[in-house]
Amino acid sequence: MSTQSAQETQTFHGGRLVARRLKAHGVSTLFTLSGGHLFSIYDGCREEGIEIVDVRHEATAAFAAEGWTKVTREVGVCALTAGPGVTNGMSAMASAQANHSPMVVLGGRAPALRWGQGSLQEIDHVPFVRPLAKLAATAESTAEIPGLVDDAFAAASAAPGGAAFVDFPLDYVFMEAAEPELEASPTTASARGAPAEAVDLAAGLLRGAERPVVMAGTDLYWGRGEEALAELAHTLRIPVFLNGLARGCVAADDELFFSRTRSRALKEADVALVVGVPMDFRLGFGGAFGEDTEIVVVDAAEPEREHPRGVAAECYGAIAQTLADVRAAAGAQALASEDWLAQLRESESERRAAEREELEDERAPLHPMRVYAELGKVLDRNAIVVGDGGDFVSYAGRMIDSYEPGCWLDPGPFGCLGTGPGYALAAKLARPERQVVLLVGDGAFGFSGMEFDTLARHGVNVVGVMGNNGIWGLEKHPMELLYGYSVAADLRPGTRYDEVVAALGCHGELVERPAELRPALERALAAGVPALVNVLTDPTVAYPRKSNLA
Repeated sequence: MSTQSAQETQTFHGGRLVARRLKAHGVSTLFTLSGGHLFSIYDGCREEGIEIVDVRHEATAAFAAEGWTKVTREVGVCALTAGPGVTNGMSAMASAQANHSPMVVLGGRAPALRWGQGSLQEIDHVPFVRPLAKLAATAESTAEIPGLVDDAFAAASAAPGGAAFVDFPLDYVFMEAAEPELEASPTTASARGAPAEAVDLAAGLLRGAERPVVMAGTDLYWGRGEEALAELAHTLRIPVFLNGLARGCVAADDELFFSRTRSRALKEADVALVVGVPMDFRLGFGGAFGEDTEIVVVDAAEPEREHPRGVAAECYGAIAQTLADVRAAAGAQALASEDWLAQLRESESERRAAEREELEDERAPLHPMRVYAELGKVLDRNAIVVGDGGDFVSYAGRMIDSYEPGCWLDPGPFGCLGTGPGYALAAKLARPERQVVLLVGDGAFGFSGMEFDTLARHGVNVVGVMGNNGIWGLEKHPMELLYGYSVAADLRPGTRYDEVVAALGCHGELVERPAELRPALERALAAGVPALVNVLTDPTVAYPRKSNLA
């Protein structure tokens, strides 16, 4: 037999076939929690040079896959063992669906040969995963595995992104099959912008605008539209507001970036360019804009549900190209917006000045604003900040500035607590040269605090900063406002979570007074091991929330 013929007939076991397709798609890291149904996949990844990172709960493995995606804009991958392993990962799949995060979830599965006879952890995952996934399928043979993995990457990556799920019967991943000739990389997304008619309509509205705004969100980031947005904003002179993963797509010190004046700007705008963000509860279901505001929607794909209010124009296509086309069609010159910009800048400066008292607050336990004032002094410009909590992280969203894309990770509109350690683990592995800081509430810590063991075992030096107020603040304060009392809203005050992480091999410190905070942060950042700064914060402080959740 010739060498060429031998190569054509070379076979691999099913787990190796999975790993070879992962490698072909550029995957370097697999997040998992050990399970017997996955051994063959582990063996394949080991042979193909894919790093296996094991965690303490399957939810974290799946959140880490989403975190990898959020930081790199590459498809993140996790492997979950059969039955409870897959069900434990479902919250992360729902989070990816809400965040449009492309990720691939590989599932173990009881053997096909014994199906229906009661094997360990035997359950058909596909029916209950399907509502959360772009694709949910089971390999029907070993030979089918490579093509199915490719299908998962294609489905996850197609706009809007989300999770794709494939499970593999135990017997099939141990059997062998030849590897078919397949493309070496996933199909790239179309670069075609929105139709010319839609672009012209949007541009016409902008040309007549005197009080334009841009409100951009997560799909701007997925669409790699940051440069096109910056060029449009600077050419046309439009103020920019950002939420979700769009934070950092225009730097916080850019002259056209605003944050404190969002309510006023959206209400008073005559034309709003709403880019890659739905009009959900974060935008008051459209009510954040003025009654007479002409809304221009730009996104990669048509929305899955109807807009809650009428829009003047809809531009669906590759976001970067669409923004470039709108800029050109609008005349590629400044709008009559300088007075508007000056008004917003004055208002922005006034509101920032009004925060000074809270930023310098000397109370003990600490005001959350003081925590972020001190943290801001030690963060690098390209630091990756991960938020996992309620009111504590709401303050962070207001106070922490982002200067580059992919530097702010929070749970997103699905609002799932416990995301933080997985996100932070992935962020530090993907960007080891950067500071990665996890902002975590004491309530959120209870979901996945044991992952500090994961950070220590793998030498992933994330620094956690905890706001420890001993309550579920996001629930306690509103409930007391509504009823005059609260239930199921209290935690143990002053718990030494710093001692918990120290027992897991990490650096831990307790902060009780403002003067202690910055030195503790500096020691944590220099510790050379994962760290947690446990800051006691004032439980009477409630975040001044404006949006309705429903």
